[in-house]
Amino acid sequence: VIMHRLPKLHYFSVPDVSFIKNDYVLVDTPRGVELGQVKTNLTSIDRYPYSFHLQPIIKKANAHDIEREHKNYQDAQVAFQFCKEAVQSLNLHMDIINAAYNFDQSKLYFNFSADERVDFRELLRILASRFQTRIDLRQIGARDRAKLYGGIGICGLPLCCTTFLNEFDNISITRAKNQMLTLNIPKLTGHCGKLLCCLKYEDDAYTQLKTLMPRVGDKYHYLNHTYRVSSMNVLTRTVKLENSDRDIQFVHVDILNQLTKVTA
Repeated sequence: VIMHRLPKLHYFSVPDVSFIKNDYVLVDTPRGVELGQVKTNLTSIDRYPYSFHLQPIIKKANAHDIEREHKNYQDAQVAFQFCKEAVQSLNLHMDIINAAYNFDQSKLYFNFSADERVDFRELLRILASRFQTRIDLRQIGARDRAKLYGGIGICGLPLCCTTFLNEFDNISITRAKNQMLTLNIPKLTGHCGKLLCCLKYEDDAYTQLKTLMPRVGDKYHYLNHTYRVSSMNVLTRTVKLENSDRDIQFVHVDILNQLTKVTA
């Protein structure tokens, strides 16, 4: 099941087999009752891949429930605008990103970004007084903000964070160096302004493949000359060799392993 405001797949148990793909349902979540949509076919509990306890689906949503969800969305937009104006009047250095009610409007959520920690206690009092419900103000990072907005990546596909990434790993420039990528920061930066999450996908493979390759700077005796390894392509297993006369040779690593390595 995917909740409208939480683009992430959650698993629930069902009381019978009457639930089918694309049905709208009411489910119990840590945020309270939410409206969601069934996105997969029913699967036997024996094939459930996790050890976490499954909460049951409460019921199928009817027309009244769906209409209420639309009203929640409209009310949340009013709250969003009010909160932005309150932030401006209080001169708080924070950017309100979105607002959302849970299904029964027992809680109103605001996500915001800020460069530093913000004292929003006065804002919290204003919001609670205005909307007469529990207020949740949550500061999120640049990656979470991109996940909320979505977009298309440089690969031409929807952003990974909006489709399947549920947690973010620390991505450092070391991964780009390990994959011997040109350190062009704009090209290695995602919509969030941080290094691309996809830098981690092939990093372990590169680390393993490089153990089968020589090191840059290693020297070999080849064609009656001493050549130095200046670069390599671990995917094609090709090594670039250069000698003192600037003669360049491209050699497969299997051939290189047959050559005499210069140790002095």
